Amino acid sequence: MEPVVVILLSCVLLGSVVGILAGMLGIGGGLIIVPVLSYLLVHLLGMTTETVMPVAIATSLSTIVFTSMSSAYAHYRLGNIQKNIVLYTGMGIAVGAIIGAQIASHISGELLKDIFAVLVILIAAQMIFGKQKQSDNQASRAVLSCVGSGTGIISALMGIGGGALLVPALVWFRVNARAAIGCAAFCGLVIAIFGTSSFVIAGWNAPDVPAYSLGYVYLPAAAGIIATSMITANIGAKLGQKVNVRILKAMLACLLVLVSIRMILGIE
Repeated sequence: MEPVVVILLSCVLLGSVVGILAGMLGIGGGLIIVPVLSYLLVHLLGMTTETVMPVAIATSLSTIVFTSMSSAYAHYRLGNIQKNIVLYTGMGIAVGAIIGAQIASHISGELLKDIFAVLVILIAAQMIFGKQKQSDNQASRAVLSCVGSGTGIISALMGIGGGALLVPALVWFRVNARAAIGCAAFCGLVIAIFGTSSFVIAGWNAPDVPAYSLGYVYLPAAAGIIATSMITANIGAKLGQKVNVRILKAMLACLLVLVSIRMILGIE
């Protein structure tokens, strides 16, 4: 079987898993997509670390464009999107996503891999030990823009929607939890659109990018993930009402830490 077909079918399965976990736990699929897709591209297409990380991250971001649309619309209908928060955070995120994608496209693949792994460990620690605390200061326009910029840069570097970063940050600055989640859902779409566009431009004439790519976005993988993740996210949301999400979150966080350590050590 052709490698591209194997990758497509593998990503159909990957999308199913990512959709369920995203719907159940509210985590960004990029935390799972990037390491799994990196492994597939290295072992099936013979890509090197130098090129595989930006391709995996860009492809992950491209899938979030579609999955975040339904999430953002659902939160809009629920009234969880506050215009002033979304406006200033969204502007910061758009700028940050462009900058983050450009940074990821111009640093070495080894460094990008290590940055991704370390940030995943920090997010996993937040998932296990983090508590929703608040500062004494409310979020001003400048604060919202800065929070958005930081979230956009890190999210574009990791290929994630940014909810794991943005929600705790907004809650810290005394934004209502529901409004923070609604804002994160909408801003995930902003990150994905601007980050993906920046990756497409940066990788347009890049060497060693595989066939069937649009810039750094590997289309067969993106298509496979999108095809199933949009369906299984609804299943995951329903399952989340019936299972102990806290335990599942801790288990997933431990798995992410192990995967990250493996990436840092370079174990194939």
